[in-house]
Amino acid sequence: MENASKALIIAGAILLSILLISLGIMIFSQAQSVVDGSGMTEAEVNSFNAKFTKYQGNIKGSMVRSLVQEVLANNNNDAASDERYVSINVNNGTLNTKGTAAIVSLEPGENKQPVYGTLVNTKTYNVDFQYKGSRIAVIDIK
Repeated sequence: MENASKALIIAGAILLSILLISLGIMIFSQAQSVVDGSGMTEAEVNSFNAKFTKYQGNIKGSMVRSLVQEVLANNNNDAASDERYVSINVNNGTLNTKGTAAIVSLEPGENKQPVYGTLVNTKTYNVDFQYKGSRIAVIDIK
């Protein structure tokens, strides 16, 4: 009888330990996603990235203009949120006379002509992305 009660106490202690360890792992994984900087769930990140990844690769200037519109809409919708902000890196030599890349931040309500003025509808551009964690942060147009 005494052995049975000790066995129950040990089993209870083991179950309690397992519960505490799993709770610690859950808290750690939630804290890790906040530390990554996105603050977004994986589904939100995938949905966010899908808006832009359809433009990846070699595309015509008219599609790049659509991409710029998409970035503007995103930055206007999430004006208060830095975690969803996207910049455009234009590296075609015509935007910046020094021949280096120019980051166009496209603030909400800002004129998009610095980017639009350099895009030719019939020319092909290469679009690639830079990620912050798993979220698209900068779009490279070359």
